[in-house]
Amino acid sequence: MTGWVEVLVIAFAAQLFALPGEKGQFVIAGLATRFHPLVVVAGASCAFGGWTVLEIALGQALQGALPKLYLDAATAALFVAFAALLIYSAPEKGTSTATDGGLLPDIDVGDGGRLAGFVPSFSVMALGEFGDKTQIVTIGLAARYAEGSAIWLGEMLAIVPVSLVNAYFFDRFAHRLEAYDGKRYLYFCSAAVFLLFAADVVLEHAIGVSLLPL
Repeated sequence: MTGWVEVLVIAFAAQLFALPGEKGQFVIAGLATRFHPLVVVAGASCAFGGWTVLEIALGQALQGALPKLYLDAATAALFVAFAALLIYSAPEKGTSTATDGGLLPDIDVGDGGRLAGFVPSFSVMALGEFGDKTQIVTIGLAARYAEGSAIWLGEMLAIVPVSLVNAYFFDRFAHRLEAYDGKRYLYFCSAAVFLLFAADVVLEHAIGVSLLPL
């Protein structure tokens, strides 16, 4: 049986590799060019944390309703689907990274004090996360493991630091960004990791051996 710390590490790694192309990061990058990065990340993290609780609850409800074999098959299929989405959404060569995903023009970013940016960030993340690719990962993990608190903490330990780096980077350097092709290969690398996760789940049921701590 996988321990609490192991599940935390698995959730951390899964969320970390799920972040390329995640539209929430585009929102954070865009808002960070208008508001204080720390406030933007605080609002986004609150929304993401709330969504993660709901996703874990859904995954654990499935855990009690379906046999383990079916859940593992569904989890492997979700990992493959996520890898396919990453490959499909990989930016073309020469695509600029200075983008907010087209979400920011539709919200009122306003201007109001030291906490300006919290409400826009929370609102867009709360609505924009619905149906996002990263929810596939969380639901799949929660359907496979019972340690919901480890999944939540592991994912937050990935999303918050990455969001902070993203926000401060775009706050500082957005005006200098030019076409950058390296991001394309990050998408492909992340897709390969999710395919490896899926293969390990299949391998465990096929020959009874798991090479990864999944």
